[in-house]
Amino acid sequence: MRWLAAVVWLSLSLSGVAAEDPAAEGLKALDAKNYGLAAQEFTKAVEADPKDYTALFNLALANTMLGKTAEAVEGYKKVLELQPGVYEAELNLGILLLGQKRAAEALPYLDAAAGQKPKEPRPHLYLSLALLSTGDLEKAGQSYQTTLELDPKSAPAELGLARALARQNRLADADPHFRHAAELSPSYRDSLLELADLYEKADRKAEAIALYREFPDDAAAREQLGLLLLESGQAADAIPHLEWAVKQSPTSANRLALAQAYRKSNEPEKAVPLLAAAVEAAPADLDLRMSYARELRDLRRFPDAAEQFARVAQAKPDWAQAWNELAGVDVMLENYPQALAALDHVRALKAEIPGDYFFRAMVLDRIHERKDAIAEYQKFLAVSKGEFPNQEFQARQRIRILELDLQKR
Repeated sequence: MRWLAAVVWLSLSLSGVAAEDPAAEGLKALDAKNYGLAAQEFTKAVEADPKDYTALFNLALANTMLGKTAEAVEGYKKVLELQPGVYEAELNLGILLLGQKRAAEALPYLDAAAGQKPKEPRPHLYLSLALLSTGDLEKAGQSYQTTLELDPKSAPAELGLARALARQNRLADADPHFRHAAELSPSYRDSLLELADLYEKADRKAEAIALYREFPDDAAAREQLGLLLLESGQAADAIPHLEWAVKQSPTSANRLALAQAYRKSNEPEKAVPLLAAAVEAAPADLDLRMSYARELRDLRRFPDAAEQFARVAQAKPDWAQAWNELAGVDVMLENYPQALAALDHVRALKAEIPGDYFFRAMVLDRIHERKDAIAEYQKFLAVSKGEFPNQEFQARQRIRILELDLQKR
């Protein structure tokens, strides 16, 4: 807000008041940046003459610098009631209202200020922001264009215009303005990350990836770059970025993503320690634990996988998929009673899928429960509908063999 004081000081400090007057003391205090004392002196001046709009303005200014926004807003409003059209009051009031996210209230004051100073970029810049904040995107874009005509090197105006265009789904038009804002001021370089996010949301991953590559030292950008490369089928390229992100700031999400990248790059062994660490850091994250268990299963580490699936199933007994997975690894381990118990949970949940009937049939077959095995194979064939040709062939063969075996008995 320091520029605010400079604007009004030049126009109001030469008011010619007596040296010992409160107003004069207030001006001295303002000049010395002693805003508390300035507010006290201008309060005395206003009490002496409630219609002294100059004292009211300077009191509002002092309150502004003290962070007493509500008092400053009321002060500027009183100034404009007493003396409509005071440019500095209109501008300062509009800026304060914008800061309070009261853009609709700010609009008329900023519009009036811009009208008074058509060649000054500052009021147009804030008017543009108010228009953008109220959703008047077309007018905001026009106002930002006016600001840039007055000040072609205004990075805030370039960024504002970019945002106005982007919110009108004119991303191609917005792109150069995002980039120009970043060129004009290093402090606006992060606006390119905003542009990258917009490209990502528009499902234009290639453009987003190119922009994220421009931020090699930004952990969030590197992680997002890795995720996008992974989603785009470029797992090997994603790995170094995700490794860097995990090293900088390990989270469950980036560890899981890196594990997926390893898996897709045919390095599943590297995924296991990552997932183990992620599960240890977030033991209540059941989705993460399921991913860990599946990785163990795919590496044929069935005992470890069974332990993890069991922990998920016990923590969330109504999750049928966890019981399905547990049944599958128990079958592989030939833990038939445990497999049947898991399948009984799925049946109780009324969530059986074709594979559950097949697993149950296999288990019953192996423990020589022939009649029950035949019944489950038949249920499997009734629901599989040609989707599992190998298992269907096996089921028909086993039914035939089991029926012949029963006939011999």
